[in-house]
Parts: sequence; C-alpha cells; structure tokens
Amino acid sequence: MKPQRILTPWFVISAALMLVVSYTAGLFAQQRREPSALTLSQAVKIALEQNPQRKAALANTKAASADVDEARSFLLPRITFSATATRGNDPVYVFGTKLRQQGFLTADFALNKLNTPTPFSNFATRFGGTWSLFDSFASWRTVNRAERVKEASTHQLARAEQEIIFHVVDSYYGVLLANKQRELCEQALKTARAILDRSKDRLESGVVVESDTLSARVRLAARKQELIRAQNNLMLAHAQLITAIDVQSESDFEPVEALAEKVLPLTSLEQAEKSAVEMRPDLKEIRSQETAQQESVLMAKSSFGPRVNAFADWEVDNPPFAGGGGGNNWLAGIEIQFDLFEGGAKKAQLSHERAMQEKVSLVRRMATDAVRLGVQRAYYDVDAARQQVEVAHAAIGDAQESLRINQNRYESGLSTISDLLAGEEAAGRSQTDYWEAVYRYHIGYAKLQLARGTLNSQSPVVTP
Repeated sequence: MKPQRILTPWFVISAALMLVVSYTAGLFAQQRREPSALTLSQAVKIALEQNPQRKAALANTKAASADVDEARSFLLPRITFSATATRGNDPVYVFGTKLRQQGFLTADFALNKLNTPTPFSNFATRFGGTWSLFDSFASWRTVNRAERVKEASTHQLARAEQEIIFHVVDSYYGVLLANKQRELCEQALKTARAILDRSKDRLESGVVVESDTLSARVRLAARKQELIRAQNNLMLAHAQLITAIDVQSESDFEPVEALAEKVLPLTSLEQAEKSAVEMRPDLKEIRSQETAQQESVLMAKSSFGPRVNAFADWEVDNPPFAGGGGGNNWLAGIEIQFDLFEGGAKKAQLSHERAMQEKVSLVRRMATDAVRLGVQRAYYDVDAARQQVEVAHAAIGDAQESLRINQNRYESGLSTISDLLAGEEAAGRSQTDYWEAVYRYHIGYAKLQLARGTLNSQSPVVTP
C-alpha cells in the first residue's frame, strides 16, 4: 500500500493565493478592456483638448502674442547697468582714469609718469540709457504688423479647431456606419441561412433540384465573407476614431449613439457663400496677413526718414574694488541720423515688400474663389444626399415586400431560387443604400459647415 502525500498548510495557502491573484488579474484585465461609452460631443471635447494640431496652432498664437510684446518694447527707453574692473599701464588709460576718479595731481604731469605710468586699477559702475524718440513711425508700424500677425494666428487656431471637429465627426459617424453595416451583414447572414434551410427542405421533399441548395450555399458563403469584412471595417473605424480624438489609452471607446436620420437646418446657396466669405477663419487669416504686409510696406518707407535718439550715461569710478574716494560723471545728448547713401538696399527692400503685398492680394482672391467653389460642391453634395435618403427610404419597403412575395412564390413553386436570391439581394442592398445615404447626409452637412466656416462643438450635426 502506497503512502499518501499530505499537503502542507504552506502549500495550500500558496496555491490559494495564486488562484486569487490570477482571478483578480483576470477581472482587472476584463475591466480594462471594457469599452467606455462615448458621445459625439464628448469625442469633440476630448479632441479639442488632446489633439496636437490644435496645440501647435495654440503655440503659434502664444508666440505671436510674445512678438507683439517684443515690438512694443522698442517704444520704451533702454536702461543698462554695467560694472567693470580694469588694471593696466596704458598711458592714455591711466591718464583718463585718474581724471575720472577725480584724483589727478600736479605730479602726474611729469613726463616719466605720463609716458611710463605705473599700473593703475579702476572699478567703474555705469548706468546708461537710450531712447528712440522718433524713427519715422517705423516702431509703431512694427507693432501694428505684429498685432495683425497675431490676429492671423488666432484665425489659424480657429480653422484648426474646425478641421479637428470635422475629422472627429467623420470618424465617429464612420464607426456608426460600420456598426450598422455589420448589423446588416448579420441580418443578411440569417436570411441566407433561412433560404438554405428552406431549399434543403424542398430538396428532401423532391420539389427542387440540388442546384437550388448549391446556389443557397454559395450565397451563404458570400454573406459570411461580407460579415468578416464588415467586422474588420468596424475595428478599423474604431482605430480611426481613437486617432482622431488622439487619446493615448489602452481602453477602447464605444459610441453610445446610433446612426439615425436627423433633420438638419439648411440655408440657401447664396447665404452659404456669403457666410463662407465672411466667416471662414482661413480667409480672415489671409486678410490679416494682407494687412500685416501693408504695414511691412510702410515700414520699408519709414526707413528713408530721419531718426532721433536720446542717450544718457552716469558713471562712478573708484580706485579699489571696494573702498572710498573716486569720482562720478554723466553725459547726455540727442542724436539725429539720416542715411544719405546705403547702396540702394532700402529701395530694394521697398520693392520686395510691395511685390509681397501684391502676392498676398492675389492669394486672397484665389482663396476666396476656392472657398466659393468648395461651398458649392459641399452644398450640392448634401442636397443630393438628402434626396437620396428619401429615395432609399422609400425603396426599403418595396424591396422587403418584393422579398416576401418571392419567398411565398418560391414556397409555392411558382418561382426559382434565382428569383428568391435576387429579391434577397435587392432587400439587403436597399438597406445598405439607405444607411450609406444617411451617413453621407450627415458628413456632407458637416463638410458644408466646415466650408462655410461655421462648424463648432455646438453645431446641429454634433449635438444630439
């Protein structure tokens, strides 16, 4: 008789702990993989907070604001402080330093001391200031140009936000469409199985030939392939949504909304074009750039004018680094400058700025024409999608009724399997066309608002 092994308490405890840890880890992993509910408004909000494109545009606005402050600083005086420690036996340095220290003596006029002085030390503390009193308004025009550039960066940020919102809307509705297509494929797969079962029953009854069953099997295989593609498309749509909202997270998001037909307010084409010309942030950006370039032309013209500068210095000179004695002096004055000849550089700069001004003006005209064309394209696309939704919705009922009739006729032996499969194909296609038209209508509406420059987080296509 073999001896029985007795489990020690430590072995039992260790095994129990391992089971508890494994079970807890499994539950935690399941909780982490559980998708989080996400509405379209939430997705837009997250994207506006996380998207690097917006952060880059926001950084441009901050840099432009700093440029404005820098330009304004040239309107104020410049004040400097310096402390210098020197020692040497240069005759001119020694002679001048003794005068600044106010310690020059009669004995210092001796030729041997003037020609070969002993090394001398000095510690100079100096406060200096300069102020551009007048520069033919170049500084003011520099400030105006910086402010226009800041406005352009603000409009660029607004346009970046609109593009981010559109990408999120497109990706979100892409998930809704992919989910609906998967549901339609699952429904089509059930219908194909039902047709196959019906054909098998009729084959066993001797009513139909084996080719009917083979045709039904081929249709079932096709529906399985469509379901596989729909499932993969759904996963890809989820990945595109995660990329659009730019969330670095292991957890997935599941849209809580469903693809459904929604009535969206529309305006006339003329009103849409007018709104785009007035509201598009990128057009506002170009107009601000054009104004900034006008200031650049004026700055180039200002360089031909005179400049008036004021300056002042106050200096304290001491013999040792830290000690009494020494002297102080000050100097102030006003300087007028006028460039008589600079080799034609200013004239060339003015010609350059004028050419750039003409270029920006032409860019604005081309951009305006492109915006009008984009609005027209988006308007006609959304109008076509709206009409297609109506047509496709009406076709669903007709296709379903046709399928029902073909099913009854096939059961009665009045039609072939080909007629039944054709009816099933038409019924599935009618639903697919309808939901694709609904998707195009919503995305087309978002694209129209993007073309008009009115797309935001409160747009009808974003809010429920």
